This record gives sequence, structure tokens and C-alpha cells, in this order.
Amino acid sequence: MSLKLYGYWRSSATYRVRIALNLKELDYEVIPVHLVRDGGQQHSANYQGLNPAELVPTLYDDDEDIILNQSLAIIEYLDERYQQGVSLLPPHSLERARVRTLAYDIACDIQPLANLRVMNYIGEQYQLEQQGKFEWARHWMQKGMQGMEKRLQKSATDYCFGFDLSMADVFLIPQVYNAHRVGLDMSQFPVINRIYQNCIELPAFANAAPEKQPDAE
Repeated sequence: MSLKLYGYWRSSATYRVRIALNLKELDYEVIPVHLVRDGGQQHSANYQGLNPAELVPTLYDDDEDIILNQSLAIIEYLDERYQQGVSLLPPHSLERARVRTLAYDIACDIQPLANLRVMNYIGEQYQLEQQGKFEWARHWMQKGMQGMEKRLQKSATDYCFGFDLSMADVFLIPQVYNAHRVGLDMSQFPVINRIYQNCIELPAFANAAPEKQPDAE
């Protein structure tokens, strides 16, 4: 199998890449990297050789001898290289920019603030228990999703942009999963909820769910 995905079952960035691989109808091997066990396997010398940033995911394309990190770069690479399956970015430049805008809102502004290493740092620095860390995460997720909800009211039908799946949906669904996990009240986001329900019923999304991964706990 030429594609190897190194990641953690509950990592939203890894979750995105699993969805994209499934939508592109690609076979891939999952190689678990446990972010907590053994002091965090992402810090091991072997994994640092693949990804010096010590983060997940990392994609290794054996056919091309290419190693990529950062879910955005990985997903755009997969969409450009492989023609089969769903096209994750639309053909028109303006439509591509709109899809990227929503994906970047999540990848750059929302998810990093509730990243495991950030949550661990604020917990240690400010003596926060789990609920305190979750309160931090809920605050930033809520602010980010308020803006997305307004934007999606103008563009969404079944999915973020009309009736066609895109990279925006690939990024949105893992973020909603994270929001559920930290206890954010999602009833305030009806458009996001509708898109989420539509997506998780699709096999590509359902099979990428964290609980269905070989390393799920």
C-alpha cells in the first residue's frame, strides 16, 4: 500500500485527512501515533525523522517517496494528484477561495487554540483541571463557529457550498466532533448541525470517524 497515514484516532487534523482519503477513494495504511502514551509517541526519535514538528498527521507516499505534514497541504496534494473520487476544490478560482476561506478559518483560527499541546500548556501554566481546559476550548470554538454559521447561511444547502462536497466539509465535521467532545452547545448553530448530520451519514465520513479507527480507545 503506497499511502501511509501516521496519526492519532482523536486528532481532528488526522480525521480530516482520513475523510479526504476516503472521498478520493484511496487505499491507505493507518499507522497509529499515540499522543499521550510513552510521553507522547510524536516525540520519539523515529517519528521526529518523519515530522520534526512532532505533530500529526504525516502522510508518506511510498510511490513518490514524499513525506508531507499539515493537513491542508496533504489534502490539497491528494486532490491535485488523484483524479478519482470527489473533487475537494471547485474549478473556479473564486469558488476555490471561498472553500479555502472556511477551511482556513478552522485550521488556522479555531482548532489550534484547542490543540492538545496548547491545552496541556494552559493546564500546567494556570493549574486548570479538565473542565477548565474545556471551558477555554468552548470559548474559542463558539466564537469561531458564530462567524462560520453566518457565512454558511449564505452558501450552504446540503453541504457547506451547495449540493457538492468540498474541502470545507472535510474540515468542518472534525471540528464539530471536537465541539461535542468539549461540551459546546451546538443547538445555536442550525446550519452547521444540518451539514454535520448530512455528512456523517456518508460512508466516507462515517468510516473516518475516530471511534472506528484501529487505535481508538
